[in-house]
Amino acid sequence: MKRKPAEYYGYKYDIPLDEFFQFGVSVDCVIFGYKEGKVYILLIRRGAKPYEDQWALPGDLIYPKENLEDGAKRILIELTGLQDVFMEQLGAFSEVDRHTLGRVITVGYFAMNHLDKFNPKAQSWVKELSWVELTEVPQLAFDHNDIYDNALRKLRNYLKSDKPIGFELLPEKFTLLEYLNMVEYVLGEKLDKANFRKRLLAADFLVPLNERQKNVNHRPAKLYKVNQIKLFEK
Repeated sequence: MKRKPAEYYGYKYDIPLDEFFQFGVSVDCVIFGYKEGKVYILLIRRGAKPYEDQWALPGDLIYPKENLEDGAKRILIELTGLQDVFMEQLGAFSEVDRHTLGRVITVGYFAMNHLDKFNPKAQSWVKELSWVELTEVPQLAFDHNDIYDNALRKLRNYLKSDKPIGFELLPEKFTLLEYLNMVEYVLGEKLDKANFRKRLLAADFLVPLNERQKNVNHRPAKLYKVNQIKLFEK
């Protein structure tokens, strides 16, 4: 059985229907982490071909009878040991030659966490794990730099939006200056501190605490936390 070609794509021959069912599907995960004013992404050093020994995003092929969400969770556990990480889809990446072994379409996933929440360890065929600063991301395997660039743009858009879920990067309790420093680091630009603080204090999802910083060599700043329900109502 053959499917007639669509002239839009410029095909001049019929395509056997079974060729449409020979694509592979994979998942690649961009995991952002924050600590002490800097933001990182989690990379793996591959222990399998292709691109053996090169750095890459945590990712692998989806099993034939597995949906994307289950596959993303399984892959993250198998490669890094991470569990219970909230992720959302970033988008699909479908360049025909993006994989050396055949046609593989990948779906990128995106997550943000504070580094203290997780302790990833190399699993399965992964040789090494590393948290790498945003400013020091090397050339990655496959098209993973493109996937990372898309994720970074999404993170920056979140930090600029009226629904700044970049708070997911922070510890449960944080100062306004800590959030400002994180935003400036990701955006790569300085912001007006007074206006930034005013905008944050006007947000009803920020909950001031009767606590201040401890063990600091300056005047302890007031701590805040996020009301997640109000945050996602925005």
